[in-house]
Amino acid sequence: MKEKLLLIEDDAAIGHIVKDTLEHEGYCVTWATTGLEGLADFQAQPFDLVLVDWMLPEMDGLTVCQNIRWESDVPILMMSARKEDEDKVEGLQGADDYIAKPFSLEELKARVASHLRRWRRYHKQEPLEEQTAYANGLTIDWQREIVRVNQQEIALTQKEFALVRLLAKNPSQTFTKEELYQHIWQQATLEDTHTVTVHIKALREKLKDSVKNPNFIQTVWGKGYRFIGEPL
Repeated sequence: MKEKLLLIEDDAAIGHIVKDTLEHEGYCVTWATTGLEGLADFQAQPFDLVLVDWMLPEMDGLTVCQNIRWESDVPILMMSARKEDEDKVEGLQGADDYIAKPFSLEELKARVASHLRRWRRYHKQEPLEEQTAYANGLTIDWQREIVRVNQQEIALTQKEFALVRLLAKNPSQTFTKEELYQHIWQQATLEDTHTVTVHIKALREKLKDSVKNPNFIQTVWGKGYRFIGEPL
């Protein structure tokens, strides 16, 4: 089975060369030309490695990396024309590797192969988590996308489950409304915070989670929301 790579690059010439080179190596490559398009592709199907340019339209490469890291430990290779040491350090905050443009295609192929080898070993060692139980009766079945409270299945919309998954997979991390909107709705900017507010309110009601004394979703006033459920 071919390993699936996601390439996010807005330069057509570089994109074609990298895609053709990696496909010639036997990989299946999906190519996106904007940050938001790349994030949408990543959320639509699983990938074994992501190659992302730093300077992208709609959403820059660093923000793309941040959004991917909220969901996955998949290897990420940052590609950029920025060569200063401080730029490389910043680029490696979310990515696993950094390659400066212009780069050798042989070097690119070698780095991709190296990260994929490590990713395969990681997958063999890490058991797949099917569900998590929390104090106060909450259970999340990650594979079947089912949420239960006190053993009763709760009917959630796609967006509501995406919200609870993102929050619960990143416990104690505070997400702003803008970050939630970018990640869940895949829009560059949040013009109206009402969308996120309405969905969080509906989610709380379904989880029977009090705003004043929450067990699961806590409002961090002036900042956003975070998940405080205690795993059992």
